[in-house]
Parts: sequence; structure tokens; C-alpha cells
Amino acid sequence: MSEPTDIDGDEEAFTETTLIEAIENQIESDNPPAAKATFNKLTLVGYEREDILNLMAHVLAYEIDAMLDDDRAFDTEWYEAALRALPELPPEKA
Repeated sequence: MSEPTDIDGDEEAFTETTLIEAIENQIESDNPPAAKATFNKLTLVGYEREDILNLMAHVLAYEIDAMLDDDRAFDTEWYEAALRALPELPPEKA
């Protein structure tokens, strides 16, 4: 009999990796411009690359979750404003 697998952990790791890759692509392509600007700002004030990517991925995940919950299009304006507000994170949902 095989060992049980941690499917939830695997899915969480996959999601995190995918979000980080999306953020890296946004920074590299400078689209949206707030991605590279936010990365540069947080680097200048002393944040480590991994921490910056995690903060930015959190904002992206928050917007994707809201988009799915509300059955609406991605709100680029909100997303860019939330990126620019980092390191302050969006409020937790109730």
C-alpha cells in the first residue's frame, strides 16, 4: 500500500508557484506598470525579493478570489492600486 499524499499541500504549493510566476512575468514585461514600480519601491526600502514576490502574489490571489466570488472581470485599476499600497495588504474578507 502506498503512502498517503498531501494533495492539499501539493495544490497550495502549485498555486503559490503559479502566482509567483505570474508576478515575475508582470515585472519582466512591465505590464501592468505598477508591478515593476512596486517591486522597485519595496526593493529600495529593504525588502528581500522572495518577500516582495509573496506580498505581490497575495494581492493577485486576493483579486482573483474576489473576481471569482463576484463573477466579474479582473479589476486592473484596483489591482494596481493595491500593488502600489504594498507593503500594506488588502483587508481580510469577513
